[in-house]
Amino acid sequence: MSVNLTIGKAINAGLRRAMEADPKVLVMGEDVGRLGGVFRVTDQLYKDFGADRVIDTPLAESGIVGTAIGLALRGYRPVCEIQFDGFFFPATNQTFTQLAKMRRRSAGALNVPVVLRIPYGGGIGAVEHHSESPEAYFAHTAGLRVVTVANAVDAYWMIQQAVSSPDPVVFFEPKRRYYDKADVDTGASVDSAAPMSSARVARQGGDLTLVAYGPMVKTALQAAEADTDHSIEVIDLRSLAPVDYSAVEESVRRTGRLVIAHEAPVTGGIGGEIAARITESCFYHLEAPVIRVGAFDTPYPQSRLEEHYLPDLDRILDGVDRAFAY
Repeated sequence: MSVNLTIGKAINAGLRRAMEADPKVLVMGEDVGRLGGVFRVTDQLYKDFGADRVIDTPLAESGIVGTAIGLALRGYRPVCEIQFDGFFFPATNQTFTQLAKMRRRSAGALNVPVVLRIPYGGGIGAVEHHSESPEAYFAHTAGLRVVTVANAVDAYWMIQQAVSSPDPVVFFEPKRRYYDKADVDTGASVDSAAPMSSARVARQGGDLTLVAYGPMVKTALQAAEADTDHSIEVIDLRSLAPVDYSAVEESVRRTGRLVIAHEAPVTGGIGGEIAARITESCFYHLEAPVIRVGAFDTPYPQSRLEEHYLPDLDRILDGVDRAFAY
């Protein structure tokens, strides 16, 4: 059965299906219950599953993640909503030193199947601490799976895959894309979906590989369409830890050029790691240096300046031009 869903509604539908399939799946976070979340992603789940499974927590991210770890050790599968990206940092100790390490520390005897849902990125005119792109912190931390979605189809399937994963999963949701729609086959089996760790070729091309993820995939596709002089292949990474390097390498070996775009600042961003790995593995196939396009190395600005701060169509096309200048 195909249903036209926004990304937000697709996550909601995926959570509902996971909760119906497994009574141990819990949803918890600030305002996720009666309100349905600030973006309404958990709307109606409280009504249908009750207060024992959709839990409104105190405003304490360290408590949310710490409690989720304890619940996971007792056999539950908690799905925690961190209300905004910049609110996560009080929970760094619980996430980086406990959640990420527990399975390895116990030699696999203990599983902590916790999902951290984090709306991230800019473009919504929010105030300070509401528009961060902290994905590199998580991708740098061994023991965490880190994924992000760019369309409603992936949102529906990947949230279910994240919930069923034995590893802790950080699930980044691009808040400025919450209302982008797509047809989702909600009647199919989750086993038919692509693995959560695999990249997706969003657009085929032969002259240049353009890699993006999350909110930047839509902009990358627009850039590929706008450049009528070249055939640009767009790859949606989907998974940031682990990265599907084989998909990127296969594309770069055909195209000879690579541009990587993300909302996060360029310095220390995931694009730098991809650039280094592709330079090592595809050195003799590259006809130009790998080009990175990202935000500026400044704190996220006031909302009236964010359109200048975030990478846009022109900034990506400039990166493409720089790659073809060699």
